[in-house]
Amino acid sequence: MKTRTGQRTLDKSNSALNRPSPDLYPRIEPHAQGHLDVSGGHRIYWEQSGNPTGVPVVFLHGGPGAGSNPSHRRFFDPDHYRIVVFDQRGAGRSTPFGETRNNTTQDLIDDMEALRRQLDIDKWFVFGGSWGSTLALAYGIAHPDRCRGFALRGIFLGRQSEVDWFLYDMKRVYPEAWRRFSGYLPENERGDILTAYHKRLNDPDPDIHRPAAEVWSQFESACSTLHHSGGGGGSGRGALSLARLEAHYFVNDVFMAENHLLTNIGRITHLPCVIVQGRYDMVCPIVTADELAQAWPDADYVIVPDAGHSAMEPGIRSSLVKAMDGFRRLDAV
Repeated sequence: MKTRTGQRTLDKSNSALNRPSPDLYPRIEPHAQGHLDVSGGHRIYWEQSGNPTGVPVVFLHGGPGAGSNPSHRRFFDPDHYRIVVFDQRGAGRSTPFGETRNNTTQDLIDDMEALRRQLDIDKWFVFGGSWGSTLALAYGIAHPDRCRGFALRGIFLGRQSEVDWFLYDMKRVYPEAWRRFSGYLPENERGDILTAYHKRLNDPDPDIHRPAAEVWSQFESACSTLHHSGGGGGSGRGALSLARLEAHYFVNDVFMAENHLLTNIGRITHLPCVIVQGRYDMVCPIVTADELAQAWPDADYVIVPDAGHSAMEPGIRSSLVKAMDGFRRLDAV
C-alpha cells in the first residue's frame, strides 16, 4: 500500500475555503445531455462534457440525494477525458424528484450500466466521494470488467457502525450541531433518531417534511468542513432529496449485506485506485478509509492533513485533480 500525506500549505481561513478554485479545471458546459428512462418509472438526467472521443470517466455524487452540479465537471482534464455526470434516482434533475420507491443500491448500479450502454462506452474510470464512493465500489464489484480504475474520496462503506456515527456519535465533536439535530425531535423520539426523521421526511405535508429536511441537511453541512462559517447548506429543494434519500437508504441498511464491500473487494483490487481522505473528516471518519486501504494494498492512499469531508476543501480537491491527472499516464486502451 502506498500512503502519502499532502504537503501543501493551505490558507485555513473561511474566506479561503469559499474563494474560486484555481486548482480545478476551468468551467465548461456539456456538449450533450438528456434523460434516460430506467426501471420503476424513473428518468435519470445525464450529461457529457470535455473530449467527446476522450477516455470516459463517470462522476458519482454523494448523498445519495445530493445531486450533481457544474463544479463536478472540473475535476477532469477536458482535453483528455469524456466526462459523464448524472443525477441518481430522486436527485437533482432526475424524476420523479425525491422519490424513494424503486430506489435501491442495485437500481443505481443498473442505471449506471444502462447509461454506459446508452452512451456506447466500453469501460470508464469511476469517480465518487462519500456515498459516491459506496456506489463506486458496489458498481465495481458488480461489474469489474467495465471499470478502468477508481478515484474515491471520503470513504463510506455503508455499515451500521458508520450510520450510527453520523446519527449519534458526531456529537462528540459537534455537540452544538447535534443538539439542534436531535433537539428538533420531541424528547420521547430521540432514542431512535432515524425512524423519527424518516417518518417526517416521507410525510406528504410540506410543512412537515421541509423543515425536517432543512435541519437534517444543516447538521450534515455543519460537520462537513474543517473550517465552517456557520452558513450555507440545509435549505431549498436539494435539502429534501438529500435528507429523504439518506434516511431511506440508512433505514434499509443501504440495501447491502453488512460489510459487503470489504468482503468482495478482491474483485477490483487488480485495478488502479486512488483513495483521498481528509484527516479530520467527521462525516466519514478516516478509520473507514484506512480499512479500505489496508484491504487494497496497491491503492494510492492520500491523507490530506488539514481537511474534513467536503470535496471542495483545497487539499481534497487538488488531490482529486492530481489523481485524475495521474490516470492520464495509464494505457487508454
